[in-house]
Amino acid sequence: MEEQQPLPHESFAHRHHHSAENLVTLLEWLLVAFILALVFQGFAIQAFQIPTGSMAETLRGAHYQMRCLRCGYLFDSGSESVGYDLDRPQCPSCNYVQPPQALGEVKNGDRIFVLKCIYQFFEPQRWDVVVFKNPTFPAENYIKRLVALPGETVQLIHGDLYINGKITRKPVNVQKELWMPIFVQDYQPLDAQDFFDEQIEQGLDAHNTVWIPPFVNEEGSLWDVQPTQYTLNDSSLKQHTLLFQTNNLNDFKAFYAYNDSSGYGGQPVCSDLMITFIAQCQLPDGVVGASLEKYDVIYSAEVRFTGSLIFSKTVNGVTTQLGRPMLTDVIEPGQFEKFEFANVDRQLVLRWGQKRFTYDLSRDASFVPQDAFSEKPPAIRIFASGPTDIRHIGLYRDIFYRGKEGGVLRATEDKPFTLEDDQFFVCGDNSNNSSDARLWSVEGKGNNGDRYRTGTVPRDYMMGKAVMVYWSQAFKPARNFPPMIPNLRNIKVIYGGSEELY
Repeated sequence: MEEQQPLPHESFAHRHHHSAENLVTLLEWLLVAFILALVFQGFAIQAFQIPTGSMAETLRGAHYQMRCLRCGYLFDSGSESVGYDLDRPQCPSCNYVQPPQALGEVKNGDRIFVLKCIYQFFEPQRWDVVVFKNPTFPAENYIKRLVALPGETVQLIHGDLYINGKITRKPVNVQKELWMPIFVQDYQPLDAQDFFDEQIEQGLDAHNTVWIPPFVNEEGSLWDVQPTQYTLNDSSLKQHTLLFQTNNLNDFKAFYAYNDSSGYGGQPVCSDLMITFIAQCQLPDGVVGASLEKYDVIYSAEVRFTGSLIFSKTVNGVTTQLGRPMLTDVIEPGQFEKFEFANVDRQLVLRWGQKRFTYDLSRDASFVPQDAFSEKPPAIRIFASGPTDIRHIGLYRDIFYRGKEGGVLRATEDKPFTLEDDQFFVCGDNSNNSSDARLWSVEGKGNNGDRYRTGTVPRDYMMGKAVMVYWSQAFKPARNFPPMIPNLRNIKVIYGGSEELY
């Protein structure tokens, strides 16, 4: 028996009915998804765009991204800081002040995800990047780093954070975010003199000086100094030393390449420093190390290939070993390994390969602070014994919380600030250009005429924790298109206070 086929009009009616059902189902799902998205945005995660540069370089507002015309280093400058001939961006690595033609198009502020509900279940932690209502103008959202919690006494002393009279160190990933370059060997002009002559011909020399390689041999040392590597060929095991020497007086000033360059000279000296490089020593009893000066004390860290690591300090020419030598495995000569030495937040930190060693300086009697505005540039040295090859040198400085100069109203060494219940203290990572709890001069405004204590963020105004940059410096598919291609390199986690300390 033949199968009976539906009539043409019946088939059409069936398909039409089925399509109508699918459309209704789709609309229902879209409605449910829209409602869930609203609930999710209202109570879980919300997207924000960074409006200003107060958290740079961690988070950027509208800015220019540029590659230094002299050394090729890639850096960012806030768009509000450019446009005037005397306020041009300055490369943080080679200090070249960029001419107007270095500027490209303005990039939008970073877009971030904020976890809104977290502080309903967990207490805020120090070093979290938090979004809150501006106490002085609650209709405006602010984003800063949380540095002090209810019941704590906060002070900003010598650029560092003190809580209840003790220095407070940053978590590992927060500290990594806050290092700022002074010199990066991988980016340097190879034809510096020719470039300088060209700038003179163009009449642009008023803002710049000729660049010179910053590491030079101390008297009697035999390093072969090349642009991309420094080589020592002496097998006598005599120590040979390289000294960081620059003709730029602002190298150690607490300036930010993100800000305009006109006020660099008036910044304090920052001597919380880190030096890194890749080292290869050819002898089994060779030595490689570095020293960082702070307040006229020279702190050193050395790696002996026989299997020990040593911290020491030199005061008035007298060298003292700090603690016992730290033992490690005998180091195989001929292999490249990463050396990283920092003097930061009253602590020496040495990383050799995957191993980390520390020495607490918080009780060091040699610590005699100096006025950061008159402190001389610290001496930086690299030394080695035996045939050695050193490459990829980087010199960096820490964030410097400004808490002494005019305009800062609270949380200084002379004006400790004690928080009460449900009060938080916040600072911007761009300490020179941030309106935050150090500077607010009026009471916070609440509902029904309520007032909040000046210089604090009330718990009621804490909106959430910034957790991720999901969109930053996107690419254009073509000249006349808006930026729409994600820049995967700039997607990152925003680290806070739930990690191991540096």
